[in-house]
Amino acid sequence: MKTCGLVVEYNPFHNGHVHHINQSRQTSEADCIIAVMSGSFLQRGEPAIIDKFHRAKAALLSGADIILELPYVYAVQGSNFFADGAVRVLNEIGVDSICFGSESGDISRFLYAYHQLEAHQNVFSKTLTAGLDEGLSYPSASKYAYLAAGIDPSKLDLSKPNNILGFSYVKSIMALNNGIRPLTIKRIKNDYHDADIRHAIASATSIRQELLKHEHISDAVQHALPDAMYEMLLDYQMKTNIWHTWEHYFPYLKYKVITMSPMELAEIQGVDEGLEHRIKKTAKTAVSFNDWVARIKTKRYTWTRLQRMFVHILTGTKKKTAARFLQDTQAPYVRLLGMTPTGRTYLSKQKKKMSIPLISRMPDLNHEMLDIEERAQDVYYSILEPNVHTALFQQELKGPIMVDP
Repeated sequence: MKTCGLVVEYNPFHNGHVHHINQSRQTSEADCIIAVMSGSFLQRGEPAIIDKFHRAKAALLSGADIILELPYVYAVQGSNFFADGAVRVLNEIGVDSICFGSESGDISRFLYAYHQLEAHQNVFSKTLTAGLDEGLSYPSASKYAYLAAGIDPSKLDLSKPNNILGFSYVKSIMALNNGIRPLTIKRIKNDYHDADIRHAIASATSIRQELLKHEHISDAVQHALPDAMYEMLLDYQMKTNIWHTWEHYFPYLKYKVITMSPMELAEIQGVDEGLEHRIKKTAKTAVSFNDWVARIKTKRYTWTRLQRMFVHILTGTKKKTAARFLQDTQAPYVRLLGMTPTGRTYLSKQKKKMSIPLISRMPDLNHEMLDIEERAQDVYYSILEPNVHTALFQQELKGPIMVDP
């Protein structure tokens, strides 16, 4: 059975994601589409608008065959670690190819950039270090470093968000050197940061912003979603009466920072270069999450970087722990969230070949990375009524979601 892997967040799952699944299946000629999806907290350091199980079910009802969870330690990281973690998981599950959406849509341009970087790695590293030493953010320093390495932006524009992520996937795939074929399709109709819904295929950003404007799900949002995601949003809203945003977590975050010492803060992943003092200084006067980030943000510390740091503070993720897992060349397990009959057929054969455990429930394995996962999930549900929190967390203890589209 031929397989194609996707790296996704589905926040929420929308018509553009249906297009991605369909085009990936066609481009790769895959029989089975396997998506590795971020869980409760996402790559840009944000809580997912609804939980991972509702998002996974919508994707399975809309064309995906297997949904795996990208462990928290990989998911809430910069693009390189995020990509490395996702590619490791997809490699363990045995995918033949990985297909990502990009502004470029031409895989030869990504491969050109990869070989150019490999040939000029020293120049890239020196220029990147110099830029960071001057106080530039990582994205800005990277832009100059890519130019110094001879990567022509007219061939591959590495200032575009999906090109950046796509290039990280290609680097991870090539470094792994395990025969996985990188593929890309061109994003259509919308830009990653589009704030308005203009078409049936709209950006996740625009859909989230529209959801947050209204108590009900507007016609514009419904038009941009497959039926399955619309039903999952209705179900989650009925159960929780909430869309998760950073402002819901602000009081808990503020309390946690105020009660931590600077030394304790300095041990947290992402709290670098004395930033703990700036965090403590601004904690008591910040009036909202956005206000707090704005008070700390500098040219070097981007909004996204600070959001990721705050997630790690909430979940108590320490630098030493994260570093240990990020340095490993192999994921410690693969977590199955859900599957279709096609996915079950594939997994029944593939799991016999795997060198690490395939699990579908938290109790299936005793591992420190799963302890972090459980903590992140508890934090995510902490803003809900206790009975709702308990009911939703039960899914962590059950088997995978089974869907027959």
